[in-house]
Amino acid sequence: MTEYTPKERLYRALRKQPVDRMPAVCFTQTGTVEQMEASGAFWPEAHADAEKMAKLAEAGHTVIGFEAVRVPFDITAEAELFGCGIKAGDLKQQPSVIKHSVKNLEDLDKIKNYSLDTGRIGTILKAVKILSEKYGKELPVIGSMIGPFSLAQHINGDAWFGNLFTGEDIVPALLDFCADFNIAYAKAMVENGADTIAIIDPTASYELIGGEFYEKYALPYQKKIVDAMKELDVATVLHICGNTTNGLAIMDRTGVNAISVDQRVDIKTATGNVENAIIVGNLDPVAVLWNGTPEDVEAASKKVLDAGVGILTVGCGIVSMTPSANLQKMVECAKNYRY
Repeated sequence: MTEYTPKERLYRALRKQPVDRMPAVCFTQTGTVEQMEASGAFWPEAHADAEKMAKLAEAGHTVIGFEAVRVPFDITAEAELFGCGIKAGDLKQQPSVIKHSVKNLEDLDKIKNYSLDTGRIGTILKAVKILSEKYGKELPVIGSMIGPFSLAQHINGDAWFGNLFTGEDIVPALLDFCADFNIAYAKAMVENGADTIAIIDPTASYELIGGEFYEKYALPYQKKIVDAMKELDVATVLHICGNTTNGLAIMDRTGVNAISVDQRVDIKTATGNVENAIIVGNLDPVAVLWNGTPEDVEAASKKVLDAGVGILTVGCGIVSMTPSANLQKMVECAKNYRY
């Protein structure tokens, strides 16, 4: 069989085309303290400086061995663009949203005149370009963003779920706004060199909102992003936290190329619940990758591979204190697997 470049390999694997072996990639957060020490690019500075962001993303390839480069390392830059208050985080902790910006339709009107060139969104786009210019011919360049449902929740705050249940007008208006932003942002990432888009939509979890609300308030808006990327021949990967087993068939209707599942999902069951997407995941980022040994990683990887996972990777974002040796073992297991 033909031996593919990492870029070709992931392109084909995400489209269910024959490949020589499994890609070794991560669609969720990749930064760790050991990579920061090796690269000289540290949090929190690497969240807001394009050169440092690219350098830390590069360490995922040069230090760990991932066959892709991915930015950013958090899911708050989008909310920050729209006026939300952000806690910056530190060497070990990612930034978090601490203040929200939209309570009603009048507030929504105030945030509609935004520019993708400003703030950390502009920084991330610059980092994508830096990585693409250096690695884009050989490696996949993965651009990641928060999904529309979770972005709406970040912007609307604690009132969001109550507004869902009472059917407030702000809900569809904010979801439309967020999905349109996601599409514009994803297109800008592609223009700067991204070839794969990861959509991280944690609060759209089946465990939190159930199937009926997912179908009404998450599915149509995620699908809009996926459809826009299909027109550009850009693959999409959807990650939602929690035990999404019973919601996978609905998630599959978004049309994404891959669904990333966390460690609470049984891989064999998951693969039987979807018709179109491949299932990727789902090593436990805490018990196995952070607190385990390379031997634990190898055993857990074998179990997931034997269950039929489409791509072996992490079940959620990588914990910043994860030892490089454990991530390297996961990469090794993926590279050694042939479908």
